Amino acid sequence: MMSSLESLESAQQLMTEPCPPQSEGGAKGRWKALKAGCTSAVQETEDLLWSLQDRLQQILDRRGAVSQLLQRLHSQKQHQDQLQASLLAAQNALRSCDHHVTRLRAESEVILRRLLDWEQLRDRLQLLVAAAHEVTQVNLLSFSQSELCVELRPRPPSALSSHELEPVRLTVTWSSAECFTLQVDESLAGLVGGCVTGRRAELSAALLDVLQSYVGQVELLSEIQSLRSSFAIDWRPAQRLLLYLKSASLVCHLQVGEGYPRGGRAQLLSVQRDGQLIDASGLKPHREDPSLTEWLVFLCSSPAL
Repeated sequence: MMSSLESLESAQQLMTEPCPPQSEGGAKGRWKALKAGCTSAVQETEDLLWSLQDRLQQILDRRGAVSQLLQRLHSQKQHQDQLQASLLAAQNALRSCDHHVTRLRAESEVILRRLLDWEQLRDRLQLLVAAAHEVTQVNLLSFSQSELCVELRPRPPSALSSHELEPVRLTVTWSSAECFTLQVDESLAGLVGGCVTGRRAELSAALLDVLQSYVGQVELLSEIQSLRSSFAIDWRPAQRLLLYLKSASLVCHLQVGEGYPRGGRAQLLSVQRDGQLIDASGLKPHREDPSLTEWLVFLCSSPAL
């Protein structure tokens, strides 16, 4: 086009110059080809854009999933840190428990050794107590700051060793004036005395007196114990009185003197029938100073009653 314009002499020539014939594949064809190529390029570009948009959405979705995974991993990391802290605390507590168990095991071994020593000491003390009971004939029942309760188990004389004596219970009460009060059980008050007072230094002698007094009654107690198996009797030691129930309506009263059977004697006090006294002056065994057993055998077989 520039070479054509340069070859013209005037502008009028340009207006009058006929148009050159268009070639068969001229500018229009190229333009159509370019338009078709452009349309194809635009379509391809749009396809690429849609494909890129899909890929971008996929990338965004994957980014969201990755973000969620990162949050989950962060949460799991925190949880793992907490677990590690808990595990560390548990390990520290376990080590502390191990130390504590080791210390307790050592202490328990020491206590066990002491317990074994105490058991051996207890066994030795029990043997000593048994030996002391055998020698002293005294059994400690209870003890407090103001009261002492003991039980005397005297051995009968060798002549009456087959008879076992019942124990005597005594209560010793302390006072602030260094004095004591010894109270004998009511069931034996008439045999060994009732109440004794004195200073603390005199307690052993008082217990020995009670023991000897009780042993001195062994023959009487043994005879009464033997009579209980054959006769209906009621022994009242405080009054030294023996009641013989021959029948439901007949009751005989016998008095036992001090020192019986060696010094005192047994005698018939009265006989009551249905609560009324009857004459018993002629009732007596055919023996001087009869024993309780002889009296009961006589009264049981007497036709006068």
